[in-house]
Amino acid sequence: MNTVCMNDLPAGPPIRIGSGQPLLLLAGPCVLESGDLARSIAREMKRICARLGISYVFKASFDKANRTSLDSFRGPGLEKGLRLLGRIREEIEVPVVSDVHEVAQVGLAAEVLDIIQIPALLCRQTDLLVAAARSGKTVNLKKGQFLSPWDMKYAVAKMRAAGGSRIVLTERGSSFGYNNLVVDMRALPVMRSFGCPVIFDATHSVQLPGGAGGSSGGRREFIPPLARAATAAGIDGLFMEVHPEPDQARCDGPNSWPLDRVEGLLQQLLAIRAAAGEPDDE
Repeated sequence: MNTVCMNDLPAGPPIRIGSGQPLLLLAGPCVLESGDLARSIAREMKRICARLGISYVFKASFDKANRTSLDSFRGPGLEKGLRLLGRIREEIEVPVVSDVHEVAQVGLAAEVLDIIQIPALLCRQTDLLVAAARSGKTVNLKKGQFLSPWDMKYAVAKMRAAGGSRIVLTERGSSFGYNNLVVDMRALPVMRSFGCPVIFDATHSVQLPGGAGGSSGGRREFIPPLARAATAAGIDGLFMEVHPEPDQARCDGPNSWPLDRVEGLLQQLLAIRAAAGEPDDE
């Protein structure tokens, strides 16, 4: 199993994900709603993870280009959003991750982000994958809801052919009929067998895409059982959207986890991880 080093961190030792490494957590609001909110979440998550011995990366989107409705809030946009992420990175001294949706965004994003994330719906976009791989940054590639885990080896091959060596894969559920997702835990060891660390997206996996009319719904109550099951199955990291008031969030509130309940859930997951031991590398 490859161990991926998150490069260019603002302070402290490099963060690594993979075999023998601490659990990595990518967590924050779905989208950058305001600077004050983003900073407060980043500070609290950093404190929680430091207490628990978890490696932490702040996540938030500068532009949610795949919202269900044209009227949905998308965020501050590329330039303003990257400036805000850069300030959070420097002021709070945490690495940051965000999504890119177009090849033209990769260069600017790579100047700020520690991890470039490819949204699940774009995981087959060859030019985007190649550009992200060539940036030299760690790339978190989310598995499409429409793909089998076995098919992700071709996406990994595209990035490796472009010189990408820091590749992480994220499972976020598979389409099951209309407006519903299910998680096949077999996907975790399958994708890990490609030589990439694997992250489980515990919050998007309970999303109901388009299930709330002009927006996506979600079943927040299923986040803990799915996160516990994925941890037992063997993961290298966890992805969570967290918010102090999920029902007031401007994006993905129904599938966001309350900030004041994060630490208790993480304690459970660490206990399961310790009991399960290191997953086998096939």
